[in-house]
Amino acid sequence: MRTPFTVRLIQSMPRGGWIALAIFALVAWVGIPFAHLALPESHPLHVSAYTVSLLGKILCYMVVAVAMDLIWGYAGILSLGHGLFFALGGYAFGMYLMRQIGRDGSYGADLPDFMVFLDWKELPWYWGGSDSFAWALFLAVAAPGLIAFVFGYFAFRSRIKGVYFSIITQALTYAAMLLFFRNETGFGGNNGFTDFKRILGYAITSPEMRTLLFALSALLLMACLVLGRYLVTSRFGRVLAAIRDAESRVMFIGYNPLHYKLFMWTLSAMLCGLAGALYVPQVGIINPSEMSPANSIEIAVWVAVGGRGTLVGAVLGAGIVNLLKSWATVSFPEYWPFFLGFLFIAVTLYLPDGVVGLWRKLRAGRKAAPVAEQPLHTPPPGSTTDPLPEGATAPQHAAPATAAKGAAA
Repeated sequence: MRTPFTVRLIQSMPRGGWIALAIFALVAWVGIPFAHLALPESHPLHVSAYTVSLLGKILCYMVVAVAMDLIWGYAGILSLGHGLFFALGGYAFGMYLMRQIGRDGSYGADLPDFMVFLDWKELPWYWGGSDSFAWALFLAVAAPGLIAFVFGYFAFRSRIKGVYFSIITQALTYAAMLLFFRNETGFGGNNGFTDFKRILGYAITSPEMRTLLFALSALLLMACLVLGRYLVTSRFGRVLAAIRDAESRVMFIGYNPLHYKLFMWTLSAMLCGLAGALYVPQVGIINPSEMSPANSIEIAVWVAVGGRGTLVGAVLGAGIVNLLKSWATVSFPEYWPFFLGFLFIAVTLYLPDGVVGLWRKLRAGRKAAPVAEQPLHTPPPGSTTDPLPEGATAPQHAAPATAAKGAAA
């Protein structure tokens, strides 16, 4: 009898994982909202608006890291273009936010300010339906998903992999960035979208909306972790891991790697799009710089630092690197790119399994230490371990087989 889906979903994650998710949900949905909304600013436990927005932004980055880990850590496909999918989701929802400004813009027109500045008379056809919240969410998932599906189908069918696939994804992201930089594309050019006012009629900068966006980011991260854990521990995940390790052997026994790789690749892009849609209202801006190849490389650094092939490692890596970035870009901003490059090289050389791998080694060492301290041989009662006097020889003990032979004689 087939096990029900809910049972398999619950069994896919160990008990400790569910407990960690419950603690995280309690902090994200109760602790931080209470500290931000209920406690006064003078209270030492008060969480400021800046901190809530910063944590919400990092949660979105964690979702992108999990999406990257699914395709790189479990399918063996290194993408250097995930920044494109993240930005597309942000632009899709940013179109809705720009329409919500209405006549409150600088020019008091129905069109977005950048279109009025460029002397546009009407919205482009692809802006149709952008004033609908539901359409914006659908577009944030569908746009990166469709592009990923079309690109992945031709790439995987042609069996492009390894460094060649990485270079092509980076070139695709760079081409999209150059396209969005152009004013005539209708996406704000170099400045992108900004000056957002409302979501569903509510002020986007209000403490309640800011807290809600943070809570939704936490919910998306937990959903991605549960879904990712279910996929990688299922039969689908085992086949995907086999494709990663020996694709030719998997093809020999009758599996088609195209379907497995294409599904995970498209799903990863759609998760990035959702993260981008939540990122934009919390940060307040989206522009083509989000598509820069450096951003996509940085996503790979997050996963490498945390430990690829471990979903929790992707979360830790994104959190560690971005918290360091928030501090370093204030203290010494000009040196941050060099520090990031050094971090990636150090992790590659000395921590190939990332932070999670280091933690596992330390745990294994602590467990093995008590065993190593025990003597390998316990002397029989009455024996001594003192050194023998000079000229004395150690007593010769016959081996069991020799002793048995002598007794028989």
